[in-house]
Amino acid sequence: MQAVVALLVLLLTGSVVPVNRGFRQTPGGIPVYVVSNGLHTDLVVPLREPRTHTDWLAHVADSAIKQQFTSYQYVAFGWGNEGFYLDSYGGHFPRVGTALRALLPSATLMHVDFYRTPPRTGERAVALHVSPAQYQRLVHIIEQSFQPDSAGRFVLRNGTGYTSEDFFFRARGRYHALRTCNDWTNSALRWAGIRAALKAPFAPAVMYQVRQIQQDTVDR
Repeated sequence: MQAVVALLVLLLTGSVVPVNRGFRQTPGGIPVYVVSNGLHTDLVVPLREPRTHTDWLAHVADSAIKQQFTSYQYVAFGWGNEGFYLDSYGGHFPRVGTALRALLPSATLMHVDFYRTPPRTGERAVALHVSPAQYQRLVHIIEQSFQPDSAGRFVLRNGTGYTSEDFFFRARGRYHALRTCNDWTNSALRWAGIRAALKAPFAPAVMYQVRQIQQDTVDR
């Protein structure tokens, strides 16, 4: 019982406890966006970033995707439960059984969405500017979340996503109640050295901490 209470306290209070509280944005740094639809969060980064020699299309095995999105500017990454993702096709909210099964360790996918232009900042998108070193750590974390083929390239799970500009790829790791899609976003920020929550199973917790970065920038 005590363990359950301690877990609930962590989940409820960890959202407002910051990690990397001393993080400050880098003037002229690499733009990184944290985007939320209210339930789920994504990381949006430049499709190509010359300072760190990063080209995300180079990781994709499918040549049609490379050709289709070569002129796009940004790409979004989200990690999540395979059943929940696939049950959401057609704009549907996943069935109750799918949501309940997601509470237990289960298979995952990486959701990749291509952007022609940067996300519009506002209620559901926050822009940050990070150093090349912080960005390289973020890149490493994202790359390690994919389950690659023998050549190290990202492997498509489905030929289509929710739209013509997004796709699902094989991923590493197991999804469960204590390791959610938002916890993945939060952990990526935290390990890159960017301000994040101690624990963030829900989207509002992720967005609260990145908005505090913006507030700190204004207050300086």
